[in-house]
Amino acid sequence: MPAVTVRNLPEKTHRALKVRAAQNGRSTEAEIRVILEEAVSPKARMKIGSQLAAFGRRYGGIELDSKRDRRPIEPARFE
Repeated sequence: MPAVTVRNLPEKTHRALKVRAAQNGRSTEAEIRVILEEAVSPKARMKIGSQLAAFGRRYGGIELDSKRDRRPIEPARFE
């Protein structure tokens, strides 16, 4: 598993990490892992379809006047 070394971390930051870790019942190292994982992983991943639907709702949507062609689809001919 990869390891990362953080140099020149201010003492104030290190103390705050230790306090936060203790409050969460974790080691300082475990707390740092949690912080890093949360920083790079979105909590709620929204997919493109959901984003487009939200965009449409925000701007009032759009009315499409289209009728579906219900005739059977003819297969392609490669001659």
